[in-house]
Amino acid sequence: MKPQHFDHFLFLLVIALMGIGLIMVYSASSITSMAEMSDSSFYFKRQLVWVCLGLLALLGFAQIDYRRLEPLAWPLLGLAVGLLVLVLVPGVAREIGGARRWIRFAGIGFQPSELAKICFVIFLAHSISTRQEKITDLVHGVLPDLLVMGVFFVLILKEPNLSTAAIISSVYFVLLFLGNGSLVHLGGMGIAGVTLVVALIFQESYRMRRFLAFWDPWGAAQTSGYHIIQSMIAIGSGGIWGLGLGQSRQKFHILPERHTDFIFAIICEEMGLIGGLLVIGLFLLLIWRGFYIANRAPDMFGFLLAAGITTIIACQALINLGVVLSVIPTTGVTLPFVSYGGSSLLFLAAAVGILLSISRFGGSQHAFVDSRRQPFSSRFAAFGRRLLARQRP
Repeated sequence: MKPQHFDHFLFLLVIALMGIGLIMVYSASSITSMAEMSDSSFYFKRQLVWVCLGLLALLGFAQIDYRRLEPLAWPLLGLAVGLLVLVLVPGVAREIGGARRWIRFAGIGFQPSELAKICFVIFLAHSISTRQEKITDLVHGVLPDLLVMGVFFVLILKEPNLSTAAIISSVYFVLLFLGNGSLVHLGGMGIAGVTLVVALIFQESYRMRRFLAFWDPWGAAQTSGYHIIQSMIAIGSGGIWGLGLGQSRQKFHILPERHTDFIFAIICEEMGLIGGLLVIGLFLLLIWRGFYIANRAPDMFGFLLAAGITTIIACQALINLGVVLSVIPTTGVTLPFVSYGGSSLLFLAAAVGILLSISRFGGSQHAFVDSRRQPFSSRFAAFGRRLLARQRP
């Protein structure tokens, strides 16, 4: 099949989010940068470097046929597991806020869990696409991938990083569903997963404090509920039109993590409801476009790979926005392409490059060339139209 032009609409959506991110990182971090580094644009310049590197990774992966990644599924899995183990070795990882998530190499720090998410999706897309004949068999079709997911979940949880571990398990659930997995197995895993998350919340005192603060932030206004309260104040202060770009009050050392996890609160404070809805709208369009590309992929591997990458972005954005809007308990997840942070931006940009590769090398006028699936089948019939297609062989 002759390569086509990659999906320009998806590319422009990512560029728009990165552009908004650069502007808001500068606005949200300028006071902190001046106080800590005597340079109001310190974090902005670092983010600009990561944006440039991310764009290079995005354009680079967009030029490579995504099918070349399938033979690398097992080596990438081994690399990801190795780095996740390495980050737990005492003295190797950089500890920030009580969590060991960072490895520094040649003066540059990165989070192995960010790379692990992409490697896991590539492996899972390969594994499920090659197990189609026995995907409904619990022992031979489900258990092998479930064990791999469990290894990732435990290693990431040990950092500790429950939110990223939850994203990993969510991706597995979605791809098993789209890959023709048994609804009985999915239902059982869903119940087990929710039970496990609840148990993990009660297991650690800091998670329990965050959960209780979610229900009653004013009961812990100076401790666990402080982030939630200040985020709500920032969002409420913006009103419909916002206070104006650069006019945030919460960035004056009031709202914690203002240029990272809680940057959306600053967006709403400065750009108002209109600005917040604009960012949410861009994410909705990006997620739709990702599944649109998945729906047009001619093979099962490309279909699952595109769906998995899109699910990562969707879950991460949903968790971040949910925390900032006080819809879910506080947890540390950045807003994709917008928050300050090199690892997340670089690896997600590379993942979007893979999406663009699927749109370029796999796109066709006739979706679902693979006979094992058909678009918009009856899998979601009980709940309305299916989001994506699938059909048993």
